[in-house]
Amino acid sequence: MSYPKVDYQDSTIQVSQKNRNEIMNEIEIVKLAVQGDRAAFAEIVKKYQGRIYNLGLRMTGNEQDAEDILQETFLSALQNIANFAMKSAIYTWLYRIAVNFGLKKLQHRKKQYGHIDIDDPDTDKLSHEALHDWPDFNERKVNDKHFQEKLNEAMMELPEKYRTVFILRDLHEVSTVDTAKILNITESNTKVRLMRARNFLKDKLEDMLSHEEL
Repeated sequence: MSYPKVDYQDSTIQVSQKNRNEIMNEIEIVKLAVQGDRAAFAEIVKKYQGRIYNLGLRMTGNEQDAEDILQETFLSALQNIANFAMKSAIYTWLYRIAVNFGLKKLQHRKKQYGHIDIDDPDTDKLSHEALHDWPDFNERKVNDKHFQEKLNEAMMELPEKYRTVFILRDLHEVSTVDTAKILNITESNTKVRLMRARNFLKDKLEDMLSHEEL
């Protein structure tokens, strides 16, 4: 079975008249799924399978691993949906499951990655380091396939904890609050890790693309 390989941007839901009905419809669907309605669960799978696949692909850089993460995520979700307390959005719950499976995949082949050494204070206080400005790349180039390939290549050099935060925050546009919940870290640590990931990727991309007139 194949799944869409898209860069889905899952922006933070803002409660407004425009999307209120969609939010309420999802709540009702989730309630039915929690009660054991398989058709409702299938609707959840249909809505989020592309995002979960893309998350797995970004985390591992491997299509087979991404498909495994997708299958394992929804199998686990199906087995545990009755215990979902609806205290968070369904996508936050699904992302947490997917990230856990993704990290397990990476642990099994950790030696394949040449991890760089980025100091992480792992404290509740923000680092004094400032976020470097992103390079002024041409917008057309930023969105083209070549740039995306270079970004993926650069991301694979990030340690897992930084790469995962970058994927959630900048590629899927998950909020800082929800990213912290998914990864079970503080919001401050989320911000520190994102800052360090961005700084590394900025420098890496500038170096990789320095001779390509970007």
